[in-house]
Amino acid sequence: MSRFFATGSDSESEESSSADEITPKAPGTTLKQSLLLSDDEEDTKRVVRSAKDKRFEELTNLIKTIRNAMKIRDMAKCLEEFEQLCRAFLKSKNIVDKEGVPSFYIRLLADLEDYLNQLWEDKDGKKKMNKNNAKALSTLRQKIRKYNRDFETEIAAYKEVSSSSESEGEAGGVSAKSFLKKKPDEATSEILCLHPKDESSSSGEDDDDDDDDEGWSGESKESDSESSDGEAKRQSMAESFLKYLTKLNVCRTGSDKGEIKKLSKRRDKAKARKHIEEEEEDGGEEGGEGWEKVKYGVPLVKEKPKMFAKGTEINTTVVVKKLNEILQARGKKGTDRAAQIELLHALAAIAAEHNLGQGILVKIKFNIIASLYDYNPNLAAFMKADMWKKCLECIDELLDILFENNNIFIGENIAEDSENLAVSDQPFRVRGCVLTLVERMDEEFTKIMQNTDPHSQEYVDNLKDEGRVCGIVDRLLTYLENKGSTEEICRVYLRRIMHTYYKFDYKAHRRSLGLQGETKSEQDQEESEGEDSALIMDRLCKFIYAKDRTDRIRTCAILCHIYHHALHSRWYQARDLMLMSHLQDNIHHSDPPVQILYNRTMVQLGICAFRQGMIKDAHNALLDIQSSGRAKELLGQGLLMRNMQERNAEQEKIEKRRQVPFHMHINLELLECVYLVSAMLLEIPYMAAHEFDARRRMISKQFHHQLRVGERQPLLGPPESMREHVVAASKAMKMGDWRTCHSFIINEKMNSKVWDLFPETQRVREMLVRKIQEESLRTYLFTYSSVYDSISMEILSEMFQLEMPTVHSIISKMIINEELMASLDQPTQTVVMHRTEPTSLQNMALQLAEKLGSLVENNERVFDLKQGVYGGYFNRDQKGGYQQKQGGYQGGYQGGYQGGYQRGGYRNQNQSNY
Repeated sequence: MSRFFATGSDSESEESSSADEITPKAPGTTLKQSLLLSDDEEDTKRVVRSAKDKRFEELTNLIKTIRNAMKIRDMAKCLEEFEQLCRAFLKSKNIVDKEGVPSFYIRLLADLEDYLNQLWEDKDGKKKMNKNNAKALSTLRQKIRKYNRDFETEIAAYKEVSSSSESEGEAGGVSAKSFLKKKPDEATSEILCLHPKDESSSSGEDDDDDDDDEGWSGESKESDSESSDGEAKRQSMAESFLKYLTKLNVCRTGSDKGEIKKLSKRRDKAKARKHIEEEEEDGGEEGGEGWEKVKYGVPLVKEKPKMFAKGTEINTTVVVKKLNEILQARGKKGTDRAAQIELLHALAAIAAEHNLGQGILVKIKFNIIASLYDYNPNLAAFMKADMWKKCLECIDELLDILFENNNIFIGENIAEDSENLAVSDQPFRVRGCVLTLVERMDEEFTKIMQNTDPHSQEYVDNLKDEGRVCGIVDRLLTYLENKGSTEEICRVYLRRIMHTYYKFDYKAHRRSLGLQGETKSEQDQEESEGEDSALIMDRLCKFIYAKDRTDRIRTCAILCHIYHHALHSRWYQARDLMLMSHLQDNIHHSDPPVQILYNRTMVQLGICAFRQGMIKDAHNALLDIQSSGRAKELLGQGLLMRNMQERNAEQEKIEKRRQVPFHMHINLELLECVYLVSAMLLEIPYMAAHEFDARRRMISKQFHHQLRVGERQPLLGPPESMREHVVAASKAMKMGDWRTCHSFIINEKMNSKVWDLFPETQRVREMLVRKIQEESLRTYLFTYSSVYDSISMEILSEMFQLEMPTVHSIISKMIINEELMASLDQPTQTVVMHRTEPTSLQNMALQLAEKLGSLVENNERVFDLKQGVYGGYFNRDQKGGYQQKQGGYQGGYQGGYQGGYQRGGYRNQNQSNY
């Protein structure tokens, strides 16, 4: 008969429904499925809870959090949790209207208000509080006083009962506070269990009464007289609690009998467990034997599932069959992946125990590593620490086997039918690719670093594994150089390059500086420690240039090689390699990771040019990245906030997987500072030279934007940020004041933020001072040349602290390039200025000519519009494609032939001869 037709109360139906379980599946499942399913999934029970239980459980959890915060005086946490509690109470309003306000909720409101009042009166304690807690205390006190107005009668009744019960509880009773710690149903069940029994009750029920009384009072009966007095007091107190709970509509005597019985059974079990623990302690003190503390019953010892039936002969065929059975469940829903990995380990141990040969062991190791990679089905998820350690250990063990046994051949082109796993005279043949496993390991390491907080100790600990990863790559490189194909060698070479190109080799840097202050033994020790990174990069990259057949690997190798050259200040090698590769012409056709690597290489190239004093080259290299305003995103160092229309959630996940780990980042503030300083050294002299030119071009839009932002400041104070320092230095350079400009660019704050990050800090500072002096001299001559008739070069040398040959060279270049209308008087070492400023009449004539030119352009535009509307506009649209194409062909032929003749000089020679 169905349970839906059974009679009983609502509570009994709820109880029966809550105890329902999923019907077990019919027998007949294979041993394989039982082995692969975890114990948690087999023992899973679906419990149906009522809405009341869910809401009350939510309230009790929040109350526990509030009480924990009260213990440590965390008022901010109390305020936050109290607001959540109020919201949760509003959600359960329908249940509260039916069942009444729960007693534990009233108790919390009363206790919290008393607690806050006590803290408020403690003036010394308030002074010791921090700002957040003091503010939260004031806010919470106002809220609780306002909130408790709706529960005044309940709180008053609770306080009255608690005060009366505390005075009676000394004689063996229980206080209202301890009683109200329980849930409403538990409190109700305990009160109903304490009702006085009929006088006709049999003597056999006395034991139960004693147990109940003992559980209520918490004390054992010492004598009959004491028990009778305590029973009377408890009887009166139970009646008072019944009245109180009836008033709050909590006690439901008619429908909760089943629940009451259940709770009383739980209480009896708890008492029995407590009694066992007390006896155990007594036995331990008296020296009793055989007592062992067991938590929640006797632990069940799980027997490991037997891999093979008893009496089965273990050979290669049986092990391969069992391996295929385990792998069949791979990827299926409900498969316990951890259990699958354990089974594979157990199978490998069995194969090693029975000496089945290294072939089957290599086969199992391949599948173990693949199962570790498949443990997280989500591609965006990264491996946990324990799985990552197991993966590294398994790959090391696999490489150990391959190095120790030269008769093992592995490859993806080996079919499963042609595998030779048994011990024989023939060499072992195993299907698999160890290079793919190592590449996947490298990708997993990158994901681990991407998903770790870069400012934590965990990131440092994870980064230590890079040495182990590089060691595995080196071992694989050694193995494939003997047995691998050219394509595989190129792939593993690229993996090694990707772990080397961004690291600065301090030992090679010190050797290039002459190893100052080191003895001969220290030099020999450093040379014997390892090969120079430049030689490693050169050897690996040149092999890829010669042997690789794919454009992607060669492109990545070239970019990494250029990056490594630029990082170690080999400017000319890096520049020449970039120009010869022509990567800038077709890099936009590459995939995003390669484009990110290209952007990183260009940035490092620009920083290298800046360190070498090539200011114009540095500005040109950094212009594309900095002018976009998306340097962080283009370098793969973070995502910028965008609208959902431009990038959805899926695209955002893909872009996050392309991010570069933190230890490979380029300092964005250093990058911006280098760009702005380079733009300042180029832009300020140009602005001074073309001050009255209305059509002058902008060298750097971002630099002009920073100047406009600085000019808009209503109150100019001392510069604080890096940008403000550059703007202040630019204003000083405009006036030709190189000392002030120098003080703004090179100071303690800028040194700590930017200049100290360079490996050759002092040389970079000296170069900057030199450039500031030279460009300030040029700016001074452009700005004040109209004031002077002549100026001595010796005075200029003293003003800008430059040598006379340097001043002479700068002024000569300016005169040759027609930037400065002057001449040099060698005997007197003076610069004679030539007046080239136009008169007022000439200025007016130039203005008139510009206005006439703009008027002619406007008239031509109006004429074109009129001609287009009335003179065959639609016909031109229809024939525009053909005419444009015809014009393109004509322009191509004419430009090609005419340009060729003119470049060859044929036409010019004829004209000059005539």
